[in-house]
Amino acid sequence: MKFMKLGSKPDSFQNEGDNVRYVSSELATDITVSVGSVKFYLHKFPLLSKSALLQKLVAATNNDDGNEVNISDIPGGPASFEVCAKFCYGMTVTLNAYNVVAARCAAEYLEMYETVEKGNLIYKIEVFLSSSIFRSWKDSIIILQTTKSLLPHSEELKLVNQSIESIAGKACVDISKVDWSYSYNRKKLGEENGMDSNGVRTRVVPKDWWVEDLCELEIELYKRVLMNIKMKGILPGEIIGEALKAYAYRRLPGFSKGMSKCIDTPKYRLVVDTVVRLLPGEKCSVSCSFLLKLIKAAICVDSGEMAKRDLIRKIGQQLEEANVNDLLIRAPEGESMMYDAGTVIAVVEEFLSRESQEIESVEEEHELRGMRRLGILSDASKLMVAKLIDAYLAEISKDHNLPLSKFVELAEMMSSVPRPSHDGLYRAIDMYLKEHPGITKSERKRICKLMDCKKLSVDACMHAVQNERLPLRVVVQVLFFEQVRVAASSGSSTPDLPKSLRELNNGSHGSSRSATTNTEEDWDTVATAEELKALKTELASLRLSIGAQGGSERNGDGKPSVDKATITKMKGLLRSKKVFMKMFSSKSQSENNSGSDSSESLGSGNGNVDEAKSTPSRNRRYSVS
Repeated sequence: MKFMKLGSKPDSFQNEGDNVRYVSSELATDITVSVGSVKFYLHKFPLLSKSALLQKLVAATNNDDGNEVNISDIPGGPASFEVCAKFCYGMTVTLNAYNVVAARCAAEYLEMYETVEKGNLIYKIEVFLSSSIFRSWKDSIIILQTTKSLLPHSEELKLVNQSIESIAGKACVDISKVDWSYSYNRKKLGEENGMDSNGVRTRVVPKDWWVEDLCELEIELYKRVLMNIKMKGILPGEIIGEALKAYAYRRLPGFSKGMSKCIDTPKYRLVVDTVVRLLPGEKCSVSCSFLLKLIKAAICVDSGEMAKRDLIRKIGQQLEEANVNDLLIRAPEGESMMYDAGTVIAVVEEFLSRESQEIESVEEEHELRGMRRLGILSDASKLMVAKLIDAYLAEISKDHNLPLSKFVELAEMMSSVPRPSHDGLYRAIDMYLKEHPGITKSERKRICKLMDCKKLSVDACMHAVQNERLPLRVVVQVLFFEQVRVAASSGSSTPDLPKSLRELNNGSHGSSRSATTNTEEDWDTVATAEELKALKTELASLRLSIGAQGGSERNGDGKPSVDKATITKMKGLLRSKKVFMKMFSSKSQSENNSGSDSSESLGSGNGNVDEAKSTPSRNRRYSVS
């Protein structure tokens, strides 16, 4: 830390209690200066020779019991006046980054100008600031911090602006010219431990070397410094983003874990809103994870709608970088739901809106007149977000208060994204059905329509045919499309769909099954043992049609037959179907005694071992990872 010593005489100021200060001298004091509750008993000559204000006050004093002046409004109070008084007496006084601002403001108040006496205090302080303090990185930060308690005097004297300019200028300097000390407690970069050509260890200055030191500033001063740095246009957005990230982690309690409760809400709201306003405009200047933590904090401190909209827009621009934990935003206090699905829906809307953004190009303006170039989003980005939302739906489905409308709305938003597999969506639907057993038949039908059974993997199909929570319509479709896939993979022609199943897939309201007439509502109920027995008969004919194609090495049309591996896989599927039927038969016999689900949710473990041994229908479980 830089410092400056003024004067050469020994310090002869003495205390008498807490409120009396005097100069030990053979000469009697002839002036009393009151600063708040403290009285200074001093001599007129040294004070008046350097202070124009004291000259005026003494001249206007008409006290019979001696000259007494009151300057209780002097900046810095008794301490700063004492520094100025010692300078007037020529006593040794030390100025440094902690007291120089107060001394400068007090000297200005006392009018200690060069016109009063050459080499006066104001001049000496200005030289010290320009030649030493503002050339030091850490002293400049200390100076800026001390200006806050001396407003508006420090602002009027431009000490605040000078400090900010000094800090911003040093933050923007080329790292090869950084030769001052700074704080940097984070993990060192790999290149910091390199060797030069002579084998001497060198220390490379990181590009964001300054961000931790600025975290010491209060938010208002921090904002002004960051705005000055951004206006210079030298540092890239990534560095500005790193600085804001470091500040948020330092100043917002629990930020790294997602803020949930705040004691001093107005204080932290100011921090959140300021950080959001200072975010760089460049895409990906900060991580999506950091932005999602910011929006969690914004919800916690009840930030304004403008701050939330800005965050939603930025998150939507890079949603593919997020993970499920980032998206699990706690709902505000008073909400019945556990998670804030509405905010995620808004983010996904912003993400999808990029697909239809208009691109303007000056060079190609004559070719693109009035035309819109679509496809801004890559297929990879859309697929990543679709998988992310599937996983998110599976997590929030555990919330018993999650309305079906929120689930369906979010799932339907991603329905336009072509996905090779619907396993993730099936897992989410199954989790919702498991955690919300009381939903109606129409709601069950509505949620299951979100899934394309043709896009389920073999493992997902195996799980689905044993899933008691699915409507009969879905079970039939899963079984049929799986067998069609087996036939296609073997090279055989796709078998004809039986009349009743064809009517089901075509949405017919009636089909002949077990001498009964099924309505649309029947297909959307959970299957009974009688329905599954009829299903067995119809699917058996489907199996025979496939088997007929594979009965010889080549059939009459020259198509290849089904190999042994495929036949084995087919038989295994049908065996799982039989297990499913037995399981439902067992359920119909004991439905009044059973109070729990008889199949595990997709992605769960294999269940209780003893239960699997005692119940034949549970001797085989499948899950999709």
